[in-house]
Order: sequence, then structure tokens, then C-alpha cells
Amino acid sequence: MSKSSGKLPAEAERKMVQKARAWTDPAYGCPPEKRPIKEYIEKGVVNLDKPKGPTSHEVAAWVKQILKVKRAGHAGSLDPKVAGLLPTLLGKATKAVPALRLSGKEYVCLLKLHGKVSEKAIRKVCREFSGPIYQIPPIVSAVKRTLRIRTVYYLEVLEIEDTAVLFKVGCEAGTYIRKLCHDLGLALGCGGHMQELRRTKAGPFTEEGLVTLQELKDAYVFWQETGDESELRRVVRPMECAISHLPKIVLRDSAVEALCSGAALAVPGIVRLDSALKKGEMAGVFSLKGEAIALAKVEMNTKEILDTSSGIAATPIRVFMETGVYPQGWTRSESKRGILP
Repeated sequence: MSKSSGKLPAEAERKMVQKARAWTDPAYGCPPEKRPIKEYIEKGVVNLDKPKGPTSHEVAAWVKQILKVKRAGHAGSLDPKVAGLLPTLLGKATKAVPALRLSGKEYVCLLKLHGKVSEKAIRKVCREFSGPIYQIPPIVSAVKRTLRIRTVYYLEVLEIEDTAVLFKVGCEAGTYIRKLCHDLGLALGCGGHMQELRRTKAGPFTEEGLVTLQELKDAYVFWQETGDESELRRVVRPMECAISHLPKIVLRDSAVEALCSGAALAVPGIVRLDSALKKGEMAGVFSLKGEAIALAKVEMNTKEILDTSSGIAATPIRVFMETGVYPQGWTRSESKRGILP
């Protein structure tokens, strides 16, 4: 097994290629960071530092109450005893929850072994747990207990003291760290269990810029009492941050309204795109101002899009932007045929 890079797939460097030249009309749309504050909150995400004790559902409910939004959804549950990153999407941004929930996660874990094992043996076994692993979810879990494969991107031992092993693990969504600890103990021949756990990354989010519930409450109250939006805009980020790890497709202004109305994305509407788009994967579709328009299923790879002037490049999965933000440039029938009007 080659040495891991210590990075999640979401942290991979992505490059964009130019398909066509276009400019954006300032009369339509709005850069995400300049949205009016109420819309900014409604299309926002909080990189929340979940404390130990409450469930993830309870924390999301508190965020909803603090910010007075009708909906709030978190990106991957944490057990009540587990702390750390719980990115929470607000209002209309909750449509992006699936894209974030399925992204890779990183944890720092304290494993307690049930017997003394040499440091050499511990490090050797931990290296063997990098790559695809088999897991059956624990008895107490939210999913069906069937054998499944999950990928461990990296597992790095940070410190060993007597029977305590501190390690950092980057893994595919849906990996049970409690079960991983159990299996590590079995592999070492002494048994073991998870003693402490903290999530340190979730998709594009890291511990940098983490926000506590108290900071969120203070920022909202400060805005209400003084009208100063600066602190609230610091603790709430634009929803675009939540899908920044996905491959991107950028559209010209005239193509936006058709997609918002549910039409497929035709090739002529594309200005820039990820250099490594693959058929069947999920991509984020953006305006030239950086606004998230939709999540879409890719129907053509990058080379095919660059080499053609017509056809359907992607089909929408979830649309974020409302209709009427940009002027209509295509008719639905023309968009379905993959041609310009």
C-alpha cells in the first residue's frame, strides 16, 4: 500500500477549462457574498462545532430556531457523545445536503486497546486498514446491518501511550469509526474500543472557521439590535461553499433560466467546465457570478463537451435558483434538443 496523501477527495486540486467567452450582466443575479442579508441566511451554511451531548438533529433544530429559518439540515450525523464539524445548511440551501452528506469525512480518534501491543505492531496493522475495508454497521445504527465496503483514504497514527492509540482517519461517508476501532482491536489480537472521537473535516469544510452555537446566537442578536451584518456574514457562509468540492460547470447568463425551469443543460450554454468531468457523476452548476444554480448529473465527459457544439451535457438533479432571476434565453424545447435559440 502506497503512503497516503492525508487528504480527502474533496481536497483534490481541480482545474477549469474554457469552452467559450462570455460576460455577465450586472443587472441580473448577485454574487453570493453580496446577497441581501435575509436571502444570504436563507441560502447559507454554518460550519458548526457540535458539542458533546445533543444529537445532530437537536443541534440542527437549535440552529433553525436561532436564525429563524424554516429548514435546517446537517451533513452527516454525529453520535451524541461525538463532537466536531457538523456543517448545517439553511433554508433553500438544504437542497444541497445530499452532495455534502456523501462527501468524505476526517476524524481524530482515541482507541483504547484491551491489552499491551508493541508500537511496531500497531503501526503495521493501522497501515493495513487503508483502502477498501469491509464493515457491518454496529447493532445500534441508523442503517440496515448488511456487509458493505467503505474506503479508508488514510489512517495516520498520531501518538501511542501504553494502551491508548490516537489516530487520524480520512474515510468515505458511512464509515463507522466505532466499528473500525473494534476491528483494529481484533486484528491486533487484544480487542479494543473507541474512547473519544472528534470530526475534523467534512467534504470541503475543515476546523478553520468553526462556529459554536453561542457565536451563532450572538451574531444574530447583534445584527437584530444594531443592524450590523458583518459578524453574521462571518459565521454564516454562502451555500456555494457546501458544494465547492464538486466538479463545476459554469453557464452563460442566457442559459440559466432554462435550467431553473427544469430543462436539461445543453452544450452551447457552457462557458467553463471542470477539466475532468466524468459521465454519471454529480456536478455543481454555477453562474458567471459564482451563484449555485443546480446539482446536475453529467451526461458528457469534458472532451465530448469541448469537441461538440450541441447536445445535452447534464441533467438537473436539484435546482437551487428560483426562476426569474435571469432573463429567458432559451425555450424549453430548444434546450431539450441541445441547441441555441
